[in-house]
Amino acid sequence: MLTSSPAPSRAPSYAAVLRTPHAARTFGAALLGRLSYGIVPLSLLLSIKDATGSYAAAGGAMAVFGAASVVLSPARAALIDRYGPRRVLPPMAGLYAVLLAVIALAAWRPGAPPLVLGLLAATAGACTPPLGPVMRTLWSSLVPDRELLQRAYSLDGVAEELLYVTGPLLVGIVVTAAEPAVGVLAGAVLVFVGAAALVGSPAVSRGRTVRPPADGPAAPRLRLHGIAALRHAVMVTAAVGLCLGALDLLVVAFTEQLQRPTAVSWVLAALSAGSAVGGLAYGAVRWKSASRVRLPVVAAALGAALMAAGLSPHLYVLVAAAAVAGLFVAPALTTAYLIADESVGADRRTQAGAWVNTAFNAGSSGGTAVIGLLVDRLPLALCFALAAAPAMVCAAAVARAAVRRSRAAGAADAVSGA
Repeated sequence: MLTSSPAPSRAPSYAAVLRTPHAARTFGAALLGRLSYGIVPLSLLLSIKDATGSYAAAGGAMAVFGAASVVLSPARAALIDRYGPRRVLPPMAGLYAVLLAVIALAAWRPGAPPLVLGLLAATAGACTPPLGPVMRTLWSSLVPDRELLQRAYSLDGVAEELLYVTGPLLVGIVVTAAEPAVGVLAGAVLVFVGAAALVGSPAVSRGRTVRPPADGPAAPRLRLHGIAALRHAVMVTAAVGLCLGALDLLVVAFTEQLQRPTAVSWVLAALSAGSAVGGLAYGAVRWKSASRVRLPVVAAALGAALMAAGLSPHLYVLVAAAAVAGLFVAPALTTAYLIADESVGADRRTQAGAWVNTAFNAGSSGGTAVIGLLVDRLPLALCFALAAAPAMVCAAAVARAAVRRSRAAGAADAVSGA
């Protein structure tokens, strides 16, 4: 059972997070660069569709762009851990920005070959700079106090959520006055400027750079199988991503069934608003229970809320249910990142955070794909239940493993005390 104690008057606040030396400057630079991730996907999709005249070509290009970005995320993070952000981020962000600019120029006028655009998109995805994992690693060095770090991660997660809401809105404004490729160019500028400002922060020089041993491996690679807590966090985060990826498509189907397709934005906005409120509230509480105990609880609560959403008799009930489900999204991700930070040493924190981020993104893509095969064949209520199942099943498995660990530790203490 989760318990919390009332925070004393001197408890650290979100303002205290931003008052930490160099925190506001570093966080602002990271957010500027990460705004690109909210702008580029939709701009890229629209640009390639206009250039080729084919939704299939645009969808295929975006699929390889996303796959390359997700699959290679831990490898890019390993380079950051190995050589430090000052040496790795500028060339990585520069190459990514150049590739985006090339795609924008190639797609500016109709007639660009779909294969060329797909190859360029895949290459750009492979170079996506891991600004989110880098920022979370920097939070860990900027804010050594665990309670304040929880608030920092909550603030980071909520801000990132808002960027992904703001980005498509900005794209909508851009395409009313210019070509979608302008949005791609804007994303290129944002990520390069943001990355340059980030590595220019005094906080980055405080992070330790791992020097390669003369006869050692090419990078301090992180293996999940040897770190149970991190492996469980990755598994639960992937399940949360599956739920949310499926939910996006289910909301579209639900609103179309009610002949209210434009209402989908209200439902997704309620989900994002709930996530922001839940993340800020969660980060402000002084929890007595450990992060690995809280994670399965919030994941199970998310699954239960999604299952209940499938029983909504009216649109306004679905909006309310989405808001309730959102209350557990940011807390689940915040807790997973805290576990990642606690599970490894300073030389592998970027990789640990990248594994959590990769699990969420891969789960989201997989959830959309799987539910897309089912939504036309099964009742919507059953589809909602199936979408909720991964979070609840993984939460139960992780909770059971935690109980076994606790019993084993108790038995070992009893033997040693005898």
